[in-house]
Amino acid sequence: MANTLQNQPMANAIRALAMDAVQQANSGHPGAPMGMADMAVALWGRHLKHNPTNPQWFDRDRFVLSNGHGSMLLYALLHLTGYDLPIGELKNFRQLHSKTAGHPEVGITPGVETTTGPLGQGITNAVGFALAEKLLASEFNRDGHAVVDHNTYVFLGDGCLMEGISHEAVSLAGAWKLNKLIALYDDNGISIDGQVAPWFADNTPLRFVASGWNVIGPIDGHDAEKVAAAIADAKKQTERPTLIVCKTHIGKGSPNRANTAKAHGEPLGAEEIALTREALGWSHEPFSIPEDVYGAWNAKDTGQAAEASWNERFAAYTAAFPELAAELTRRMQGQLPANFAQVAVDTVVAAHTKGETVASRKASQLALEAFTAALPELLGGSADLTGSNLTNTKSTPNLRFDMQGHVVQTEVSEGKKIGGRQR
Repeated sequence: MANTLQNQPMANAIRALAMDAVQQANSGHPGAPMGMADMAVALWGRHLKHNPTNPQWFDRDRFVLSNGHGSMLLYALLHLTGYDLPIGELKNFRQLHSKTAGHPEVGITPGVETTTGPLGQGITNAVGFALAEKLLASEFNRDGHAVVDHNTYVFLGDGCLMEGISHEAVSLAGAWKLNKLIALYDDNGISIDGQVAPWFADNTPLRFVASGWNVIGPIDGHDAEKVAAAIADAKKQTERPTLIVCKTHIGKGSPNRANTAKAHGEPLGAEEIALTREALGWSHEPFSIPEDVYGAWNAKDTGQAAEASWNERFAAYTAAFPELAAELTRRMQGQLPANFAQVAVDTVVAAHTKGETVASRKASQLALEAFTAALPELLGGSADLTGSNLTNTKSTPNLRFDMQGHVVQTEVSEGKKIGGRQR
């Protein structure tokens, strides 16, 4: 973990890589990574549980960059902490066949959890990740054996909060009491078109409070210690997701572009980059990171130790609950159940009347009957229209959360699915 004296050089390494990569590509968004750099030091340097040598370790924390246009923040973090993303890939930012696309792409870059391009999509995905953690923990954890126990973190900006889908997802997160979801809001007041005021006039903290969230701040988003302390407080929540409002300056460090739309979606330019290096006290050549800064960021040893500890706990869990462990392992590995095909076929045969003509929604339900019977992990839902769109099946009991946020499953019902989720 980083110490306080390392905060500034760690953050400046992100700023330098962001402005260098965008300048070389002659395209991109340097301002957001430069503004969120201190927030990243707080999260990735103090709290994030991950293993760069095994990006797919099951019980890692999930990190989502919802404001995906600031992708160089994530690429810099992956490179600096030790993922298989060499400096050459950062030099090829936004180039054909590189692992550093303009927006993060899952399945291409190690350590990227989800593709984030359309604003609002990332926070919505993060709500899904947090729900998955909660449901799996409820299903598989046993006293003394917390084998599913991780947080979901998301960085988001004004653009994400303007999108309607974010309102829906935020509301669901509060209703589901996803206490392990922690969002850090890059509140810089600037969009690509300029100042967001007065046309983005939402009271964001009160909106989240109204949706059942715990809200911390506003705090100084450039004080890594304050942000780290806020994250620590958020992790103590037992019933509510948390929004941490971080007041920041887009393009932090740039003498002439900070706090302007000019820092948002275009290169700073060679002259401004030179001035920024001077202002930051960063005298290193483009794409050059000192070894002591690499050392401060390196997360390989702590990540391997965290995974090794979890492996020991999972071995004890396997000995105590072999059937549960086998089922969880199957899901972690993405394997179908051994009897998947037979169960699916038997369900279809039992549900289908030969020669019957049915509406397309009924045909869909017949297919869902087969899949839900064979895949206990399959999730589905309905936007308060279950009786009409027929998303309920014989294998999908309603799912509820009690006032403390604990999962409560009920029997299958033909009525509406309150909460929008079935299993």
